Amino acid sequence: MFLKGYKGHFSTISSVTPVPIPTAPTASLLPLHRLLSTSTEQICAALSNLRSLYFPPPPPPLPKKITIPKRNLPRHLTHGSSSVPDSGYASADDEVEAWTQPDQNCDADSGLELLRADPFERAFAIKWVTGFITRSDMWVELAEGDDEGEDGGEATARAKLVEEATAILSLFSTDEEEEEFAVTRTFTFPLSSDADSKGIEEQRVIKVELNDAPLLLQDHTSVGLQSWASSIILSERIAASPSLFSLLPSSSTSYHRKLRILELGAGTGLLSIVAAKISAEIESKPIIVATDYHPDVLENLKKNVHTNFPSSDSSKAYPIDVESFDWEHPRYDAPFDERFDVILAADVVYHPDHARWIKNCVQGLLMNGGVFWMMVAVRNTGRHEGLHTTVDDLFPSADVHPVGDEPVLVISKKEEVGKQGGVGRVDEGGYELFNIKWNSST
Repeated sequence: MFLKGYKGHFSTISSVTPVPIPTAPTASLLPLHRLLSTSTEQICAALSNLRSLYFPPPPPPLPKKITIPKRNLPRHLTHGSSSVPDSGYASADDEVEAWTQPDQNCDADSGLELLRADPFERAFAIKWVTGFITRSDMWVELAEGDDEGEDGGEATARAKLVEEATAILSLFSTDEEEEEFAVTRTFTFPLSSDADSKGIEEQRVIKVELNDAPLLLQDHTSVGLQSWASSIILSERIAASPSLFSLLPSSSTSYHRKLRILELGAGTGLLSIVAAKISAEIESKPIIVATDYHPDVLENLKKNVHTNFPSSDSSKAYPIDVESFDWEHPRYDAPFDERFDVILAADVVYHPDHARWIKNCVQGLLMNGGVFWMMVAVRNTGRHEGLHTTVDDLFPSADVHPVGDEPVLVISKKEEVGKQGGVGRVDEGGYELFNIKWNSST
């Protein structure tokens, strides 16, 4: 299906059908806002062009040293004779001609090298591939009605193209320094009027700018370098109803202490930043702690906090405290020496042990009367297939676990959330939102 790469120059002596010379991404990539009307063949051609341009296969090996037979000519040629013995020079000349032919077309090579080195074209290509992957779910779903044939149908072909795009993006991530192809994403979430302490009726929005760094392919714990659909959907819901998610100060916290909010597996920090921006709108000053484990993720998380809360006063503390926190080996020194009113987590279960580790952490960090909001992606295919079910396995339902002598974390509410257009990856079939509390406070 795919062109495997730029094959070099078109030799005049070759009978093989020539491969098109790659073209500039800005001139060949189709607008993504028309993706739903773009054919499978067009996307295939676009991805083939990118692979041919930026990741061509290595050139064929040079031929071994050619041994040319010695010419055994007579000392004197007969005058007028046009017959010269074929000593092998003619065939050797043809062979050398075949290998030296590319040198005659070095201008084409130079043009491709200049195109590959163009930073604007490269950035445009990376942004396009990233955008295509982000929006690909609906494009694939449009073809699900045509799922016949030995190759699996149009939807299968499109899913394979999404995999090819992901592979190309990974090649970009290993080919350059990370800072050169990180993607800045801007999110806007309508803010509900229930967060308006001043009684203003006008619609307001929460705006968040995040740096999505490329994943480190050699380290699966670096997934937090990117914003995942679960955090986006949960952030939208929190902004739409802060009181439902217990982010508005209650009477117990307004006069006696500050509201304490913790995010587990914060990644890019979207949930914490949204919570902090909502608090700023209502002139509340909660304690917000955003945590993760991987050093590169923590560095990117700090960068995102600083971007969204710029301050010319270096002595002014940022509204979010970024901390390292290991789910498997949790620490309970400051700021984890006091329990939290609200714990947030999105798409944090991507290993069979994660739900168990997280439960152990929440048991030691959630105060009585507090709430743990967790959204997980439902993946029924791929390497993370079925991991969402581990949450139900570890947290019993409040309906079947009445209040007893020992406090137990239970699922107070659970909601199935469908995919939203333009958000989510191909392997995500939907999402589950859990409201988890101590059984004594359900």
